[in-house]
Amino acid sequence: MKVAYVQMEPAFLNPERNYSKAEKLVGEAVEKSAKLVVLPELFDTGYNFESRKEVEEVAGEIPDGPTTEFLVELAREKEVFIVAGTAEKDGKGNLYNSAVIVGPTGWGYIGKYRKVHLFNREKLFFRPGNLGFHVFNIGIAKVGVMICFDWFFPESARTLALKGAEIIAHPSNLVMPYAPRAMPIRALENRVYTVTANRVGEERGLKFIGKSTIASPLADVLAMGSENKEEVAVVEIDLSLARDKRINERNDIFKDRRPQYYVI
Repeated sequence: MKVAYVQMEPAFLNPERNYSKAEKLVGEAVEKSAKLVVLPELFDTGYNFESRKEVEEVAGEIPDGPTTEFLVELAREKEVFIVAGTAEKDGKGNLYNSAVIVGPTGWGYIGKYRKVHLFNREKLFFRPGNLGFHVFNIGIAKVGVMICFDWFFPESARTLALKGAEIIAHPSNLVMPYAPRAMPIRALENRVYTVTANRVGEERGLKFIGKSTIASPLADVLAMGSENKEEVAVVEIDLSLARDKRINERNDIFKDRRPQYYVI
């Protein structure tokens, strides 16, 4: 199957404009036969909020809010699976940095993930995720979801891999330079594919690094974006690599685990 990242520069606090941009870029990925497309963290709102009020004005419920409804319709129209980051508000006034996964005709809204590890000023507006790490079976593959700073914690990717993920979708708004170097290692140590969809541009003085990355279970960088351009990359992947956890005839990276010795 083919997977894709969309690297874009969201318009701050302007969901409608971002919907239009996402529609165009997802369309480009689908034209190249992508079956799974990953959009950045908070693709619809921008990132560098100054107040809770700003977040509340653009956050939506999941699955009944405008962003999820847009993504469901886009996935149906383009016949593609999409993972995308968005600001979520629940019925109790809580705000979460979330991601949704949606699919083509017959699938619609599939599920959501709430970011477990909040970065820096996100803690001023969002509550830490409380749903845990989930793997979604989309038929053609098993997709785990984590968001941006989750990458810094090896337990995030390992948990998803142990739950059966073959692909880890990783919507991001990266500002530190490390993740493009680290994600191939996350892919290698878990024998999974990783698709990091980062954003570009600058927002209220905060610069994003781009360099969206698709990595293989062998730590190969299959695609990497520029530092400053909106772009789409589509890569064909071999899921049999992610389903085989053996590195030789005597070593299997999961069967060889000895968790009884991993306790502090």
